Parts: sequence; structure tokens; C-alpha cells
Amino acid sequence: MKVLKFAAIDIGSNAVRLLFTNVIEDGKRPTFKKSSLVRIPVRLGEDAFTLGKITDRRIDKLVKTMTAFKHLMEVQEVVAYRACATSAMREASNSAEIVERVKRESGIAIEVIDGKQEAEIIYSNQIVEMLNDDKTYIYVDVGGGSTELTVFAKRQMETSRSFNIGTLRMLNKKVTKGHFDELKAWIKEQNLDTRETSVIGSGGNINKILKVSGKKDLQQLEFDELKEIHRFVSYYSVDERIKTLGMNPDRADVIVPAAEIFLKVMKWSGSKKVIIPTIGVSDGIVHQIYHEYKGR
Repeated sequence: MKVLKFAAIDIGSNAVRLLFTNVIEDGKRPTFKKSSLVRIPVRLGEDAFTLGKITDRRIDKLVKTMTAFKHLMEVQEVVAYRACATSAMREASNSAEIVERVKRESGIAIEVIDGKQEAEIIYSNQIVEMLNDDKTYIYVDVGGGSTELTVFAKRQMETSRSFNIGTLRMLNKKVTKGHFDELKAWIKEQNLDTRETSVIGSGGNINKILKVSGKKDLQQLEFDELKEIHRFVSYYSVDERIKTLGMNPDRADVIVPAAEIFLKVMKWSGSKKVIIPTIGVSDGIVHQIYHEYKGR
């Protein structure tokens, strides 16, 4: 038996994550087992979506975070890693300078990926294994700056689209009715409400919503259950969510708009439930770099 350790860095609009995953090879099919996750709430999106660029203060935080991640990866002796940045870095006018500075000071090369590449990373998650042949699924990854939708039918990816609708954008009043009209129109074009469709939810917010629900065994929520949790959490102020519900400060404000996005997608697609497998972009990155490593 052989165990290989890989690392994935997901530089999102709300937080930066470092995921360590062990890949166990025993002559059969490789087994992917998450080892540990480090999450730092840098919130690049608060700058990118309001100012159009990322400020020096947040750049400094990102550089320090990436330098720390580099040390952790050296200690963990990873065989390969990949660092991907999404919506906030895509939009920041100074992203090229930031990528250059991070490379110079930490040694980590950041790839700024587009929505199509995000969808490909999601597809790398071996997500098809959890799908039924006779059902249709819409994979929904809600981030701080964008929401990625991918439609699967008969275990095949049919289509995908990225929308500039995210939790931090909503908090900063950067999402209009027109944005949601565009999302609704695209979902309706897929005729999902004429098929038996379920949502597969991805992202830290839907995982937290599942935790709030108290469900231990079944990793899914009915539409009405999600609606009730949204109502319950919305009842509390952000401060009360931190103090009374025990949420982290950078989760307490974005969880409500995230629930709103999921509810809209479920309503417009006719989905009665959201399945929450607790996988995300980081997991997909690990699958990609493992296969690249084996290819080499």
C-alpha cells in the first residue's frame, strides 16, 4: 500500500482554504481521504466587488497566508499542489500584480481560473458516482463572488454556467434583479422542472446550514426544511448569530444570502431537495492534480 499526500489551495472571494488529502493506493482504485483543512477569512471580494481592485491591507494578508501555507505544505511533505483563485481575483484590476508578488514572496504560483475551469474542477470531483442514471441533477456551488451551476443527466455533464451572483456581492448590494432574472431564465431553458431534478449543494454555507438543521445521518434537506432554516437564521442579527448560534463572524453574515440563492435555484428548477455531500472546489483540485501526477 502507498499513501500520497496532495494539497489544494482555493482562493475564494470570502476565504482562502488549504486542503490536505491523502490518496491511498493499494492496487485497486485509489481512495481519497481528507486529512485536514485550514481556512483563513481574507475576504478579497469585499475590495474587488466594491473598489474594482484589492487593497494593500488585504494583499498583505493574502501574501502572509500563502507564505504560511507554503511552510505547512513543506512540513506535510506534499508530492504536488495547485493554487486556484476565483471570482474576486478574476475581477480585481490588480490581480496580475498580486499573482506576481505572491509568487515572489511565498513561492506559490496562483492560477486565476474562469467559470468554465471551475465547472471542470467540480466535474473532477468524481461527482458522477453519487448520481442515479434516471435522474437529473443541478450542481450548485455558491461562493462569495459567483455561483456555478452544472447540470448532470444520465451521469453526464450536460451544460454549465457561471453567474456573478455571490454572497459578498449581495451583502454589498452588487446583485440586481436583472442578475437573478438572467439566472432564472437560464434555469428555465434547461427544462429542469419537467424532469425529476435534485440540487447538489456545494460551499461552506450549505454545509453550515446542514449543521444548523441538526441532521446527522441524511446529508440532504427538503425545500421546506431549507426554507425554515433560512427563516430561523434570518430572525437573528449578525451579532446574535455569532453569540447565540456560535457562528464564525465571516460565516454569520453570508449564510442568509447563500440560503436565498439555493432556495431560488430549487424553486426555479422544481427541485424538492438539496443533497449536501460536503465536497467543493478544493476536493476537485486534488482529483485533478492526482491524475496529472500519475500521468507524469
